[in-house]
Amino acid sequence: MKILHTMIRVGHLDRSIAFYTEVLGMRLLRRQDYPEGRFTNAFVGYGDESEGAVLELTHNWDTTSYDLGNGFGHVALAVNDAYAACEQVKTKGGKVTREAGPMKHGTTVIAFVEDPDGYKIELIQKNTL
Repeated sequence: MKILHTMIRVGHLDRSIAFYTEVLGMRLLRRQDYPEGRFTNAFVGYGDESEGAVLELTHNWDTTSYDLGNGFGHVALAVNDAYAACEQVKTKGGKVTREAGPMKHGTTVIAFVEDPDGYKIELIQKNTL
């Protein structure tokens, strides 16, 4: 078995695709409308789906926002330099909610950013893992 994707519901699909592709540097892998179900799925990631896990962005056409609840934590991404990644996110209009620095009670350098729907993305600096 292997993890294929994680699905998150988004209020505005084009805005979310822009965030994941333009701000975080992922690629739009595929997009499919389902008119009878009134939803669209878009898959984004850093490589092909056959190579690793990706994100499925699901937009239900009649819903513009969601209650994120308190069970979901975050999506984690490995980055070469968490400090530089935060600057890049801010330069591209993204929101950094925790600046890069060592995690509490450890030495791993992390940061958190937020996507347009409020989902948290953790940036983990590779050389401190």
